[in-house]
Amino acid sequence: MRSARRIGWIAGIAFLSLGASHAADEVRVGETTDFIPLVEGKPFLHVIHEGRSVKVQRVQDPDYELKGYFAKTARKCPPFCIQPIVPVPGVAVIGEVEMFDFMETKLRDGSGVLIDARTESWHRKGTIPGSVNYPFTLFGKDRNDPELVALLKILGAKERGEIGAIEGLLEDWGWADTSNKTDLWDFTAAKDLVLWCNGPSCGQSPRAIRSLANLGYPSEKIKYYRGGMQMWQLWGLTTVVPRQ
Repeated sequence: MRSARRIGWIAGIAFLSLGASHAADEVRVGETTDFIPLVEGKPFLHVIHEGRSVKVQRVQDPDYELKGYFAKTARKCPPFCIQPIVPVPGVAVIGEVEMFDFMETKLRDGSGVLIDARTESWHRKGTIPGSVNYPFTLFGKDRNDPELVALLKILGAKERGEIGAIEGLLEDWGWADTSNKTDLWDFTAAKDLVLWCNGPSCGQSPRAIRSLANLGYPSEKIKYYRGGMQMWQLWGLTTVVPRQ
């Protein structure tokens, strides 16, 4: 009788263990097939857009297909010409994973700005959460234009004003650090920027980046999300329509 009870007890444990194993397998399967994360280990993230928190995640429909304007591959060139990978030497080109990191670090702590460099009409159709719309045309304005001056100040640049005689001499002799300065602007405390537009065949953000470089904005403080709205939507990532 003891042997029979012992055999029954062992069989019961084996059955429970097998059941637990299957349950664990079912949980793992559910986690990998029922939810599509941004990247492995990161299901979603939150950014502040126009004062409200927006969850950035991928479309959870495995049959999702990109349709509409951004599904088109053939457009007239110019103006829809494939852009170079690097718009300006020294400017880093980033993808979606780097965008997620920027959103959770520099954008969140206020040391970075995510710029939708498209025209306002494009921006109003939908934008990447956390972006602010500074059309590329703003960056190409005259250096003394009030709109451009105000924008550069928003981005953390400081007007230098009149340079003193001693300071000017030290700079001319190379005894003062001028790496982030021009005659008009001090970009030492300027914010890190990510600029984007409609995708690899959109020239709006590259034009904005070239204008910034011509103004003296440090290239190491500028990043270019070349994929833009086309790749953002291809991955089924969250977009928002700005408030009117």
